[in-house]
Amino acid sequence: MTGEHVILLDEHDKPSGILEKYAAHTLSTPLHLAFSCWLFNERGQFLATRRSLSKVAWPGVWTNSVCGHPQQGETFEQAIIRRCRFELGVEIADITPVATEFRYRAVAPNGIVENEVCPVYAAQVTSELQVNSDEVMDYQWCELENILQGLRATPWAFSPWMVKLSSQDAARTALLNYCRQ
Repeated sequence: MTGEHVILLDEHDKPSGILEKYAAHTLSTPLHLAFSCWLFNERGQFLATRRSLSKVAWPGVWTNSVCGHPQQGETFEQAIIRRCRFELGVEIADITPVATEFRYRAVAPNGIVENEVCPVYAAQVTSELQVNSDEVMDYQWCELENILQGLRATPWAFSPWMVKLSSQDAARTALLNYCRQ
């Protein structure tokens, strides 16, 4: 996927420009807009994914199902559908906000910084996975409660944004409610 950009945000979280995605993610990444989505199957199981070793930040780390950056003129829902198709080759439905005010800043072991206003969503998988190995090196359908326990017990094994979100009571409750529908 070439030509992707990030939407830069000012000190009031308002769009202030765009920057090519790979140029934005550096040792001093500017604040920008992103999203994160937790996918569930028909049995209510959560899809954990392991980031490809070719990823710039947090290669090989387990994380939530899909993440990305909305493009200029694209809604979060459109961006989520686009990235689910690109990363996982999957169709989704019932995209639901989980934590619309989520934001984080984290520094990867290699020094690359993530600095994002990153609304979080949940969605239902409606087709078979066809994983893009350039994005995802492994995946596992899991019981959400087991993942939440794992995040508390071994936070170093997961992406920092997944760990931070799971520590927020409202977000954790929203995810548990979503997977039980």
